[in-house]
Amino acid sequence: MPKSKSLVWFRRDLRSFDHAALHRALAGSSSVYCAFVFDTDILAGLPRDDRRVHFIHASLRELDADLRRLGGTLIVRHGRAEEEIPRLAAELGVQTVFANHDYEPHAIARDDRVARTLAADGRLLATSKDQVVFERSEVLTLGGQPFSVFTPYKNAWLRQLAANPDALAPWEIEPLAARLAPPSAASALPSLADIGFVEPATPVGPAGMSGATQLFERFLDRIASYGTARDFPADDATSRLSVHLRFGTTSIRHLARTARQMGAHGAAGAEVWLSELIWREFYAMILYHHPRVVTQSFKSAFDAVAWEQGPAADDAFAAWCEGRTGYPLVDAAMAQLNQTGFMHNRLRMLAASFLTKDLGIDWRRGERYFALKLNDYDLASNNGGWQWAASTGCDAQPWFRIFNPLTQSRKFDPDGNFIRRYLPQLAALDAREIHAPSLAEPMLLLAKGVQMGRDYPWPIVEHDSARKRTLARFEAIKAGAGEA
Repeated sequence: MPKSKSLVWFRRDLRSFDHAALHRALAGSSSVYCAFVFDTDILAGLPRDDRRVHFIHASLRELDADLRRLGGTLIVRHGRAEEEIPRLAAELGVQTVFANHDYEPHAIARDDRVARTLAADGRLLATSKDQVVFERSEVLTLGGQPFSVFTPYKNAWLRQLAANPDALAPWEIEPLAARLAPPSAASALPSLADIGFVEPATPVGPAGMSGATQLFERFLDRIASYGTARDFPADDATSRLSVHLRFGTTSIRHLARTARQMGAHGAAGAEVWLSELIWREFYAMILYHHPRVVTQSFKSAFDAVAWEQGPAADDAFAAWCEGRTGYPLVDAAMAQLNQTGFMHNRLRMLAASFLTKDLGIDWRRGERYFALKLNDYDLASNNGGWQWAASTGCDAQPWFRIFNPLTQSRKFDPDGNFIRRYLPQLAALDAREIHAPSLAEPMLLLAKGVQMGRDYPWPIVEHDSARKRTLARFEAIKAGAGEA
């Protein structure tokens, strides 16, 4: 029986099952404490009613309750994590702090500082792979290099899994739970007000491990049709699990294992959904090997793109943020984001394409806005998605492929149901008019209570002209960028 004491530092892994760091701590220690820090370095720039902080708080309440069921507790601190964790380790007299890997550059730098502080005090930071199935350099080309194209990466990922099926095996917790340190008065969860936040008007939705389980079980009933239904935002066809993956209230191994099993039994949609999980790992790998993508184009030649700047561009950007572009599906997408913190993936592509290729605005501005608003904001996936849409990233859509917002609207919201949900001022319009009210007869619109410029804005840009400007913008640097 080991005699050492340890501390598990929860970050983006807010669950008490299938948890690599918690398993390793329990397997190697006689007494295991658990802690989470509301990191003021992260919280400082957030609005006081941030939905994600509320989601985390609710998830921590459930995590603490389940740890107490197992005989332990969750110690929650509020401060700078890189100071609070070494301080707590010293207070508890632990030898090792266990945590799971984080692949974002600022998190890697933070963990390096924590490791040095702990080492100076004779303690150790031990980290594990947990939020992905394969990480860092576990899936490489035959030449030993990181992939930059998704399909070969996916094929190699699947081969790696076939060769290493234990990669999806769960990390057992309950058989070792007797080693959890018992609760104390010092481990109470602070309120939102205690950390300077308030409850948002529209919370994220079901939080915690139970919320993730509820969503996944509901999704399994329709996963077979995911491959064909996922592109239609008016339909409830996606899993809505992205925020749970972001904060680790579910296990990627459990999700991937279930999808793989269902795919093997003929559920084609499950294989498509597994591909989406692999996209997530692809972007995490890209960020780890190419941290410069946080501020630069993956394809460096595209850093020379002459994006629109100045007051007119600022006004266009504000119209895009506020859903006032005059293109209903784009505006409905932004309304969904602003009102709920969620945006359907098809609409993320459309909104990003519209900003970068219809308005000619730098993808970094849109990426920052999504980072502020998205419940499931993840640096790797958000950056990868934006650079894909802007044609500046790895395996991005070709720069000459430009979504037509009207065509996208008619194809993916054919009856206009999604538009009506988020733009109620257009609810009386039928499927012929709702996608482009600016093209409808004014008297017909007035008969249905819609006056352009009063009830709904005129389009701020003409798509065909914008398309030509984008082609010229990229054509100017094509020789340096290659046929991207």
